Amino acid sequence: MLLPAVVLATGLLLTGCAGTPKMSVPESCAFLNQDTFVPTGNQQQKADQIAKHYQEVADKVAPEVAAPIQKMAEVMKQVAGTSLGATSAEQTKQLTEENNKIGQYCK
Repeated sequence: MLLPAVVLATGLLLTGCAGTPKMSVPESCAFLNQDTFVPTGNQQQKADQIAKHYQEVADKVAPEVAAPIQKMAEVMKQVAGTSLGATSAEQTKQLTEENNKIGQYCK
């Protein structure tokens, strides 16, 4: 499950290169399962780091897996923009739903 472990592991920090081929779904799943990313700082800083991390991961993985990760990045950007950097119940629900979509491909 991607959500709690930073918000659930989603890949090592990598810089994206335009035109870089995307991973296959199996490669993407293996990549996600080996993620060791851990944010630091206060809740707001962590949310910002998670959003950026998700975006970087989404740029690398297969499109089927990237779409939910991209949505998770957008949610975390919203969270980072709050004064406390805490997820609301609705945002947590959204993150869980997107994480479950990833789980449909990465079993």
